[in-house]
Amino acid sequence: MAVWSVLCDFDGTVSTSDATDTLLEAFGKPGWQEIEAEWLAGRIGSRVCMQQQIACLDASKEELDEAIDAIDVDGAFAAFVDAIIAHGWELSIVSDGLDYAIRRILQRHRLPALPFYANHLVQTGARTWKLDSPYAADTTCYSASGLCKCAFAHRARAAGNKVLMIGDGRSDFCVAGNVDFVFAKNNLITYCVDKCLPHIPVFGFDDAIRMIPELAEFEPTLI
Repeated sequence: MAVWSVLCDFDGTVSTSDATDTLLEAFGKPGWQEIEAEWLAGRIGSRVCMQQQIACLDASKEELDEAIDAIDVDGAFAAFVDAIIAHGWELSIVSDGLDYAIRRILQRHRLPALPFYANHLVQTGARTWKLDSPYAADTTCYSASGLCKCAFAHRARAAGNKVLMIGDGRSDFCVAGNVDFVFAKNNLITYCVDKCLPHIPVFGFDDAIRMIPELAEFEPTLI
């Protein structure tokens, strides 16, 4: 049976909305949309984009907490985690989002304790914030992300495991070409189709759970 390391995106994959976008829409000072446009046009990487956008936040910790607490999660995620653990596989959350939001959302929804890796949100004043990126790979990250998901994929492969990526958007494009299989949501579906990457569309973790027995066998019919 195949042994898998499962790398799972968070925003828009585990959570039903993007925490960073939620905070910027509620508390972002003018200019954050222009920074987003620069990133979408490919003129800056996602790490620079997010660092500049987080510097635009004007919110107290209490305001951030209230906004984060309104973010929901996929109701089948906990069952998916249990199924992965039952197979003896590893599952980590790898996110180009905010560690503070991920931790708070996981705890609030009483989800299983999981290793997770993300950008580090730092409060610098009563209403000011900055972003640190301890998992960036300055010289090797093709997409100039705050967190290099490909580095986690390479590490898992070096341990002899097959690697599954679960994601939904642009922060997952690069790593999708560096894993054995992808469970793709939203824009990642189109990307995998365009690049002929081995994947299956999923619309939630209910779909992902149904695929676990086939992952264990990893038959070519998955592709």
